[in-house]
Amino acid sequence: MNPIIENLTGMNALSDQVVAMDLLISAKSGVRNYAFAVTEAGTPEIKEILTRHLVEALDMHEKTSAYMAEKGWYHAWDTNEQINLDLKNIDTALKLPTL
Repeated sequence: MNPIIENLTGMNALSDQVVAMDLLISAKSGVRNYAFAVTEAGTPEIKEILTRHLVEALDMHEKTSAYMAEKGWYHAWDTNEQINLDLKNIDTALKLPTL
């Protein structure tokens, strides 16, 4: 998005939040996929490699979720707060001018 439009609409911080959430969702998907792959590994060597990748994916998820929590963008342990944040973001998105 154009930086001028981002500042006028207040979307500059929300853009960062959207990118971070996309990264978090990708990290969760990676964890799930590696965990599944570990259980299907055909050899101990492949299982070891996939397990290392799983640990790295878990680390990425932890770092991303901690970053988002620090910024106030993710409330994993407070469902009501997360729902309120999601509703606020939906309201902001609905108020964006159409181009």
